[in-house]
Amino acid sequence: MQAETPVEAKEVTFADLGLSQKVLSAVTDAGYTTPTPIQAGAIPHALQGKDVLGIAQTGTGKTAAFVLPMITRLEKGRARARMPRTLILEPTRELAAQVEENFVKYGKNNRLTVALLIGGVSFDEQEKKLERGADVLIATPGRLLDHFERGKLLLTGVETFVIDEADRMLDMGFIPDIERIAKLIPFTRQTLFFSATMPPEITKLTEQFLQAPVRVEVSKAASTGVNIIQRLVKSKSKSWDKRETLRNLIRAEENELKNAIIFCNRKVDVSELFRSLVKHDFDAGALHGDMDQRARMAMLAGFRDGKLKLLVASDVAARGLDIPDVSHVFNFDVPIHAEDYVHRIGRTGRAGRSGKSFTIVTRSDSKYLDAIEKLIGNKIEWMDGDLSTVSQDDAEDEAPRRGRGKGRERGRASSSSDDRKPRGERKSARRSEPKAEEEVVAEVAVQPVEEAPVEEKRSRREAIKSDNSERKARPEQRSRDEGGRRERGRDWRRDDDEPSPIGFGDEIPAFMKIPARV
Repeated sequence: MQAETPVEAKEVTFADLGLSQKVLSAVTDAGYTTPTPIQAGAIPHALQGKDVLGIAQTGTGKTAAFVLPMITRLEKGRARARMPRTLILEPTRELAAQVEENFVKYGKNNRLTVALLIGGVSFDEQEKKLERGADVLIATPGRLLDHFERGKLLLTGVETFVIDEADRMLDMGFIPDIERIAKLIPFTRQTLFFSATMPPEITKLTEQFLQAPVRVEVSKAASTGVNIIQRLVKSKSKSWDKRETLRNLIRAEENELKNAIIFCNRKVDVSELFRSLVKHDFDAGALHGDMDQRARMAMLAGFRDGKLKLLVASDVAARGLDIPDVSHVFNFDVPIHAEDYVHRIGRTGRAGRSGKSFTIVTRSDSKYLDAIEKLIGNKIEWMDGDLSTVSQDDAEDEAPRRGRGKGRERGRASSSSDDRKPRGERKSARRSEPKAEEEVVAEVAVQPVEEAPVEEKRSRREAIKSDNSERKARPEQRSRDEGGRRERGRDWRRDDDEPSPIGFGDEIPAFMKIPARV
């Protein structure tokens, strides 16, 4: 009996997915012929109007997985004023602007109107687009609700609802806004839900928003690309040591480094590191959430076009930004949330390219590193020895970061013996030799303080009481004293030209005349 010849599986193309001819023509013009796994799995179900739960690591083409079927379905019908037909929610302005670019690129053969509602842009311009009618509405949750509360937007005509980068929405605290928006949209809508990771909170959201969804998972949740070389780099804890470590890394990778994104945990560190790199003659730019929207877009455009070699950024640039050819990623800070590590290094090694990522680690980052390795299920290799090779003296470098008041307390404690001396003595002591000053302090500390006899203390108290009773018995003297203080031109000195202490009139109380014992 002749053995059967195995039939080779046919490679899937975009033409096999059921997209319209106009969309296929735009995809071909963009230079794509073969869909990625997430696109091949999600597009046919999205075209049928089913709810889709898409899980794939960053850089696998999730954006086109919902843009292409949406354009095909929008070819029929037209939008009405203030009633968009589809709604896409994005966590950041950059992601929203990037999705708009995808609709422009793949929908060039269709006459679709796209409205972008993001912060940092005038309300008036956005309202004009809504008034003309929008087939596609791309928005961040906050600005969308602002327009709705102004009465400029109706969501009762939404047919397709897309939640992109859902895990990032969770991190940024947008989930309550998304739940509110979902209640404003018709229950019969189609929902497309995409995320790179699936923490338990996101799983609960899918049960709330999706109706019998088709799950398309092309890789293990929270996995990293196999084409990315990952390395850990030890460093001392102080910021200038970390900056020096980063500069040495950049110089060591100079031959292979085409461009790189450098991630920091805080916006303050982004600005500080950016100024340091520019000071050391590196071609660098900065990107963080406090920048003006135009400045952020201009900085991204400059980096994408090759005008900038290094981009120092906060996690605003870690999710979904489509900069296809980034050769390196440097984590100046170990991310606090383990999922952010997956998104950060996913900026390199996109579309099948190879990439490198380097993470600078200090002693205080050990618990965050353990969480990252537990999430991705692999141990990351150290480049030049682990933290055990860092000298133990560097463990104290974190003290200023934990509490700067301790340094001031130590300063006060060290100078407490000097502060107890009169000001004139302190000045003279500073002018003298250090040895002489130590001797003076030692002598003062050694000399015993003699206690005054009990009879002498009792006589002082009786003198003070008698003096106070005399002053109470002479009201005319008090009035004369007060009048003397009010009259500025009056000579308030006594006959012996000895000035009285300010505030006691012409007479000095008895307790002020008691000589002080040295």
